Amino acid sequence: MRSMANARLAKKYLTFYRTQPGGYGAGDRFLGVRVPVSRKIAAENVSLPLDQLRKLAESRFHEERFVALVILVLQFNTAKKEEERKRLFDAYVQMVRSGKVVNNWDLVDASAPYMGAYLIGDPKSREFLLKLVQSRNLWTQRVAILMTFSFIRNGDNRPTLLLAKRLLSHPHDLIHKASGWMLREVGKNSLSDLRKFLTKHSARMPRTMLRYSIEKMQKRERQKWLSTVARQKA
Repeated sequence: MRSMANARLAKKYLTFYRTQPGGYGAGDRFLGVRVPVSRKIAAENVSLPLDQLRKLAESRFHEERFVALVILVLQFNTAKKEEERKRLFDAYVQMVRSGKVVNNWDLVDASAPYMGAYLIGDPKSREFLLKLVQSRNLWTQRVAILMTFSFIRNGDNRPTLLLAKRLLSHPHDLIHKASGWMLREVGKNSLSDLRKFLTKHSARMPRTMLRYSIEKMQKRERQKWLSTVARQKA
């Protein structure tokens, strides 16, 4: 990866991922390796042992952490034994809670929607997700809401609706976008579930969250929700 470093692209990434002081990616470092190249490298090294994977995940370079997470997901998705899935999931949770690995939106989005599959059928999944979403760490909160994507794919909208409600008053745009995205996916399963949520909570929803959630609706209905909220807030 370091042999493929591109200083000009790395400089662009510093701006794109908001690495300036006070930015959500403050202090991060980049090699300047494009995502398709990183994914190709991950696929070519999918058998990397977990101890080496942990070392890669602790890299100071963003793209190397990205590759580690992609490999982890690939291994998790193909694991045959439950103990192996648990080992990989536990490793992922440790990475999340460290605050030093899964620490930007693309790293969350490349991992959480897939690793959440481990929680399906677990009676303690609700408690686990609520604990994550109550974290003070922005990325841990985003992991929590995006983990519910696995439940949506499995036909269960309840975890998403529960966490989205908890995040209604969140101050950060990246959480508004993630919550709205998951609500939009809920609507693909059940438009009535999404409409019920909007009926109860749209007046409190940040504008970005609302726009994301209604993106796939017909234009007339989108306008109805937006105009309704505008009147309520007037």
